[in-house]
Amino acid sequence: MSKTPPVISRLELDRAETLARLDLACREWGVFYLTDHGLGETGRMFAEARRFFAAGKGVKNEVRRTATNAWGFFDEELTKNTLDWKETFDFGPEVGEFSPQWPSWQPRLKEICEAHYAACETLSYEVLAAISGNLGVGGSFLFHAFEPDHASFVRLNYYPECPQPAAPETVDVPEQGHMGVNHHTDSGALTLLLTDDVPGLEVYVHDAWQPVPPMPDALIINIGDVIQVWSNDRYAAPLHRVCCQTRRSRMSIPFFFNPKESFDYAPLESASAEDGARYRPINFGDFRRQRASGDYADLGEEVQIDQFRIQTREV
Repeated sequence: MSKTPPVISRLELDRAETLARLDLACREWGVFYLTDHGLGETGRMFAEARRFFAAGKGVKNEVRRTATNAWGFFDEELTKNTLDWKETFDFGPEVGEFSPQWPSWQPRLKEICEAHYAACETLSYEVLAAISGNLGVGGSFLFHAFEPDHASFVRLNYYPECPQPAAPETVDVPEQGHMGVNHHTDSGALTLLLTDDVPGLEVYVHDAWQPVPPMPDALIINIGDVIQVWSNDRYAAPLHRVCCQTRRSRMSIPFFFNPKESFDYAPLESASAEDGARYRPINFGDFRRQRASGDYADLGEEVQIDQFRIQTREV
């Protein structure tokens, strides 16, 4: 296995050798770099994000997320029932009680974020089509899981300088010190990550934490729980975390490509024909709400896809 995740060009996703490299990346790492991503100038996104987080907490609290509306500013998120060392701003479509909140004092943020959301949505379908082909189904076969209204969203992450960073060698929550985000997998299908030049992201591969350093002009893409289930464990959603820095803050902008809330997902027939399905069907909306409850407040154990396993097998 290489020391860093594979690099894949968006312009070559129709080539057999690229698809083979993508398959290997999904099996060995669960994460890869994507070049030629076509998202345009991303500097404006980071500039607006920095401006937002530089504002005073009282001002940011004007668009604070609540228990019923997940879109907005938040600085008390939990991972593994432990407070993250970060601030976030989330935005997505208006669905039910979820309603985007935009700061009146920063009028350009809405326009820039919505344009980024649309570009990431298009790119996500392209990557999903390539992965679908590797799983033995047609390129657009899985699109119905996201149509007409998927539950995707964009997050602005700010990791301040940390006086006591922690980075345990295991997947344990540190007893002392802080993590930007403790170890977890993403609950959706794909995560498209923009990051600045400050390192911090790590994935747990072959029983060790491996850094995923920033690469200029490249996205970092990881698969989530949904694709792990669809693939019947051929592709494992990578356990990952974010480490803090003592003297440097860090910013990242992930796009979480999630199915529609009503969708029930289960192993694809093409992936489970030989060994049988390893998971029973999971409703994405119910699963995500349980995961979000654990993120927003300490309301018990985080729900995991392993709780839906039909039989226990090593991934």
